[in-house]
Amino acid sequence: MSDASKNDAPNAAPGAGTKTQFLTHYQRLGLHPSAGPVEIRRRYRELSKLYHPDTTILPPQEAIAQFQALNQAYSILSNPERRAQYDELMNYSSVNVIRPWSSLNDDQPGDRSAYLDPIDRPLSSGELFAIFSLLLTFGLCITLAIGVALWRGETFELPIAVLSQITL
Repeated sequence: MSDASKNDAPNAAPGAGTKTQFLTHYQRLGLHPSAGPVEIRRRYRELSKLYHPDTTILPPQEAIAQFQALNQAYSILSNPERRAQYDELMNYSSVNVIRPWSSLNDDQPGDRSAYLDPIDRPLSSGELFAIFSLLLTFGLCITLAIGVALWRGETFELPIAVLSQITL
């Protein structure tokens, strides 16, 4: 094995053999570039158990190389600033997109939504209608209160102390 291929080994795909295939940090973790921080952390923990030199069945040198590459990928993707720089370098979009369904047979309750994060999704039409209804109700209540006050002949007067503070 040449010195160049020894230096490239941490970025090579597992089981790549003599041909060296380079992986992005997202590919190393087996994630889509739109993956959220929780998903990145979860996947890192799974793979770190698999590649840790003390717990793997891989040869020690390969396990160390894979674990170091995994740590490097996680250190970049777990830091928002470094991840943004990496995404810009790799020409990944910073706009969140909808993920395709990985499988309809998955029984993982957290992965039911196609959106990246439940708080990043757009509002549904029902939620928009509820917000509109609340705002409309609030506006009508204020209008009704002012209307009743005017109908009763009440006037809105400011106390003299407030009037003395107003300077023209």
